[in-house]
Amino acid sequence: MLFRGRSHRSLDPKGRLMLPPDFRDILVSRADGGKLVLTSFDDCVMGYPLPDWEDFERKFSTLKNPSRKMRDFRRLVIGSAELMELDGQGRVRISRSHMDYAGITKDVVLLGQGSRFEIWDQGRFDGIVAQDFDDVAAELADSGIELSL
Repeated sequence: MLFRGRSHRSLDPKGRLMLPPDFRDILVSRADGGKLVLTSFDDCVMGYPLPDWEDFERKFSTLKNPSRKMRDFRRLVIGSAELMELDGQGRVRISRSHMDYAGITKDVVLLGQGSRFEIWDQGRFDGIVAQDFDDVAAELADSGIELSL
């Protein structure tokens, strides 16, 4: 089961976010109690089922003599990771530090990204989708991927 699609939500006054039913189902099926990790990257908050996050950390720990930039990346992504669990209503609390990093105030977009999902501030996400994507086909082809859209 993969995270797919887009959903628009609002945080409640306590910073809790009601996840879409299909996202909750994936989390519960992948991790006992719906445990997940939220972290900061790419101007958003990213969510991983706990087993997928643990796999990410394992892979990261195999790097030998990482560069300063890689160590800084690890500081951002692993250092901001927070273990969370869905509450009885299927909500997850977004911490103040994650909200500040991602510019989240109230209205958010949840975006499925396969093995993980992203939580975007609505305004920032609107800027993402307003971009001109004409050059993406060429970049995909240069990397050996041909998609017919």
